[in-house]
Amino acid sequence: MDDREGVHDHGEGVTAGELLALATDIAREAGEMLLAKRPARPEVLTTKSSPTDVVTALDKAAEELIRARIAQARPGDAVLGEEGGDTPGEGGVRWVVDPIDGTVNFLYGLPDWAVSIGVEVDGEIVAGVVNNIPRGQLFSASKGEGAWLDGERLWCNTGVPLDRALVATGFGYGADRRRVQAEVLAQVMPRIRDIRRSGSCAVDLCSVAAGRVDAYFERGTNYWDHAAGGLIATEAGARIDGLYGRPVHPDLVMCAAPGLFEELHDLLAPLDPDHD
Repeated sequence: MDDREGVHDHGEGVTAGELLALATDIAREAGEMLLAKRPARPEVLTTKSSPTDVVTALDKAAEELIRARIAQARPGDAVLGEEGGDTPGEGGVRWVVDPIDGTVNFLYGLPDWAVSIGVEVDGEIVAGVVNNIPRGQLFSASKGEGAWLDGERLWCNTGVPLDRALVATGFGYGADRRRVQAEVLAQVMPRIRDIRRSGSCAVDLCSVAAGRVDAYFERGTNYWDHAAGGLIATEAGARIDGLYGRPVHPDLVMCAAPGLFEELHDLLAPLDPDHD
């Protein structure tokens, strides 16, 4: 991992590199805790939007650890966390935290789940870390300084036509949404190389950054799902947006290199993928 010392001061008397270094340390500690404490079969603590949208005790424990470390190092900062909500701060720095992105994978012992931490300064994500713990891979980026994996600079795949594109996606928790997503997918599949589904938005965006897939789209993601991974993907040369030039939104997120992004957009738009 490259912490990139030469980044600019983004206000608040702190550089993106300093924020990235702290986020990296916290994401590593949270990941080690999760690995150490994960039982053979974690139990569901509660559910959110549907019976399949689960929360485990370790989701909450990981976010509590992350919040505690942020408070120790930068007590005036705001925090937005999936489990703990939005805690206001005194300045322009806000941490955007998903303690376990891919909780169902975590529950079942599948290898794609991650601690995701993005850091905003004045509303813009300037640093992001996605720690894919089971695979021992920590992705990171700071604004203007590239995306990195274990000291290696990442670049997304370019020049890939739609019919050769390996495309990642995900599915919602509600039956009605899944029905529409399946209908959209049935129209997409004949036009691309194939589909992959990891079960983690953050991991999918890092896969675009690393060239492991060519593109990604999904309906129903939240800000904490893509805050860090979105920066990592864009710093690797990808574009991330919603439909019709709109910013990333829970309605739909798409990510791919320029060129392929527009082809994917033009395939998806007539399919009305942003409704249930």
